[in-house]
Amino acid sequence: MVKQLTNLFKLRIGIIMTITAVVALVVTPGQSVPMWQIAVLALTVLMASASAGAFNQYYERDVDHLMERTKTRPFVTGEFSSDNPVWLISINMLLVVAVAAAAYTLNGLAAMFIFLGAFFYAIVYTVWLKRRTWLNIVIGGASGSFAVLAGAAVVDPQLGPIPVLLAMVLFLWTPPHFWSLAIAKHKDYAAAGVPMLPVVKGDHAASKAVLWNAILLVSVSVLPFFYGLGWFYLFGALSGGGYFIYRATQLVANPVPKVAMVCFLASLVQLIALLIFAVVDVMVA
Repeated sequence: MVKQLTNLFKLRIGIIMTITAVVALVVTPGQSVPMWQIAVLALTVLMASASAGAFNQYYERDVDHLMERTKTRPFVTGEFSSDNPVWLISINMLLVVAVAAAAYTLNGLAAMFIFLGAFFYAIVYTVWLKRRTWLNIVIGGASGSFAVLAGAAVVDPQLGPIPVLLAMVLFLWTPPHFWSLAIAKHKDYAAAGVPMLPVVKGDHAASKAVLWNAILLVSVSVLPFFYGLGWFYLFGALSGGGYFIYRATQLVANPVPKVAMVCFLASLVQLIALLIFAVVDVMVA
């Protein structure tokens, strides 16, 4: 049951979103924030992400059984019954509680960003775009940006250049991260009829898109250095970003599933390095 709930709520994605929100709070210049508010931010972002992830699985149960990667999801296997209205009610209530708690204990702007993050993933990406256009992850990828803005809004609702730039980094990170996975899982998406970029344009064209987006991502990721973050941050942005670009270059040369998975993991290395060194930078300043 625990494993299935972890799967249902996509907790790995939720943890990444939570970390980005907390890091944004830490690096945003402004008032001091008590630990209990940081804990509330982390919990509410995680709850909202879990709600969106669970809705994604509930909505996509009709195609998930066609994909090797998703055929063991609980709504597909029948371990959780989609006919039971309790599931959909619980998924929605999880988001309502998260947003209400954020509005009451943090501020209205942070709560709005937490809601928009879940809304973009559950409705804009899952319902409106995923089965209609290869631009699905480009637009739907804004979901991760809202976690950054939520964390920053707790410190400074005016949203200075550093959190805005970090939100842009998350927005630009999502497409090459996901397209790398989509190249690796090309057959799955083709079987399910989902128009991911590799399915529509081919793996080689998609690999080029990964590379150019990675270059754009890294270029934007260095900009916070010019608005107050220091040399530690710049080192993290360039080292992690350089590694991602290197793996993306390899993917262009050989766009096969094995290389695509390495590139997918490299995108995680890039994001983790940037976040870790952003915090280090603030701590040693």
